[in-house]
Amino acid sequence: MAKWLGTPPVGGATAATRARDLDRQDACKILDSALDDGQLSMEEHRQRVSTATNAVTLGDLHALMSDLQTDNASVQLQAVNSPRLRGWGPVVGAFVVSVLLGVGIGWGVYGNTGSPLDFTSDPGAKPDGVAPVVLTPPTQLHSVGGLSGLLEQARKRFGNVLGYRLVIYPTYAILDRPDPSDDRRVLAYDYRGGWDDPTNSAKSSADGSAAIDLSKFDITKTVGIMRGAPETLRMKPSDVKNTYLIVEPATDPTTPGAVSLSLYVSSDYGGGSIVFSGDGTIKRLNLPS
Repeated sequence: MAKWLGTPPVGGATAATRARDLDRQDACKILDSALDDGQLSMEEHRQRVSTATNAVTLGDLHALMSDLQTDNASVQLQAVNSPRLRGWGPVVGAFVVSVLLGVGIGWGVYGNTGSPLDFTSDPGAKPDGVAPVVLTPPTQLHSVGGLSGLLEQARKRFGNVLGYRLVIYPTYAILDRPDPSDDRRVLAYDYRGGWDDPTNSAKSSADGSAAIDLSKFDITKTVGIMRGAPETLRMKPSDVKNTYLIVEPATDPTTPGAVSLSLYVSSDYGGGSIVFSGDGTIKRLNLPS
């Protein structure tokens, strides 16, 4: 059975009566009940809770419940009376409306609070109903999920993975793409959980004549080669200081559009590299000298 929390309803309360924090809390509980029994969607619940936490009057709160069945809620809002204006009522009502309008205009120009009728409380301290958004972009890029996520982020940002070169470090990457406004220049995009604004530079002979799809390689085989690289290059895994992968157009004229991958591994005692094709076929090993 529903029960009242705090002070029982006041018989003289009207829609214009100022709401208390307790009234706002009760309204949120009723909205929670409406969400639980399917009357509200998650988005509708979020919007109404946000409005309820900033409501000024009991009328504002009741307006949020007018289309809900609230009999089964754990609490109920204060009942409000509808006052009848006689004689001076219309004049007084018009005066009140004009005053509130003036206050609203003044607040719109000079106010810095969440309500035109609230000049003292900090609106930033009030609940706003906005849920936290936790971002989970790929940041560990030398893994199947990290490489797949990086390429997907490129497709989402650019529509494709066309470029001259993609350099992939463990936690960030750099993608060189054509400058659509000047084919003599290259745009370099830095990825660190998202693609930053590019820097541009003159196109060099190393960039090749045309950009290709740099995603045309076997991700699983590439990750396997990266993880076995220290042993492949006769290096102790504990000595490795840096590892990075370069994906760029292959120079073999018989395989146009193919990519070539170069994996570089370095330590304080020298470094080496592995060059392989998109399907994981090894082209060359450069052992530490």
